[in-house]
Amino acid sequence: MSDLFPPFEPERVEPKRARFKSIPFRLIAPNLVTLLALCLGLTAMRLVVEGKLETATICILIAAALDGVDGRLARMLKGTSRFGAELDSLSDFVNFGVATGYVLWIFILHDLKSFGWIIVLTLACAMALRLARFNVMIDDPDRPEWQKNFFVGMPAPAGAITAMLPLYLHAVGLPVQEYGAPFVGLYILFIAFLTISRIPCYAGKTLGARVPRDMVLPIFVAVVVIAGLLFAYTFEMLTLVVVAYLALIPLSVARYRKLEREHAAPAPLPATTPEGAA
Repeated sequence: MSDLFPPFEPERVEPKRARFKSIPFRLIAPNLVTLLALCLGLTAMRLVVEGKLETATICILIAAALDGVDGRLARMLKGTSRFGAELDSLSDFVNFGVATGYVLWIFILHDLKSFGWIIVLTLACAMALRLARFNVMIDDPDRPEWQKNFFVGMPAPAGAITAMLPLYLHAVGLPVQEYGAPFVGLYILFIAFLTISRIPCYAGKTLGARVPRDMVLPIFVAVVVIAGLLFAYTFEMLTLVVVAYLALIPLSVARYRKLEREHAAPAPLPATTPEGAA
């Protein structure tokens, strides 16, 4: 009978899957930093309309600093994702292309009428093209490892920081708004060219990966001094940083060319022992 009538077994009911799969916070944290930077860039556009020029400039500068933080944070937390990379690029375009150009337009470029607006459009489009090229190069598996220490063209955050040099000079007391509109326009076009050029700029991604033990305390002191100078003489220090950065570009190009020649040189052939030698 047991063969004809097997014991009754209730049908197994699979537990219902959660409607939304949970996501680790380490994947969200870098994106929150990116969104915060985006909010600062958009707020800068409002502040400059309200006449708060220095505050708008600082908002873009903080957005540029956060742009350097979110990528490192994602790598540290192992929270990199394609979504985060796309969001970061969109945020960079708004902050360093649209917001920066708009602040410069309200500040001085409107004096150049239609030509000034063309300069703003050129800067924004140059930033978009630079970011698109950067996204394509990330997916290039054939790029040599040593080239990853260099940006192809000036990166977008550095482009925005250097493009705002006229604002720093105005803040330290130079009469930029009265006499400098044509020179500012030419300077912005020069920065736009640097962003879309093939000129290599040192990335500094490996900087600080390993620090010698005897340099730890001097680095702490240097950071305190630099931070104090930035708080006390903000725009004077920013002017110095921009001038130094532009002056270092030729050195970066020379270093890139040297590494390129070293890696392009054929490997030396192994020494061979002559026949008959003992």
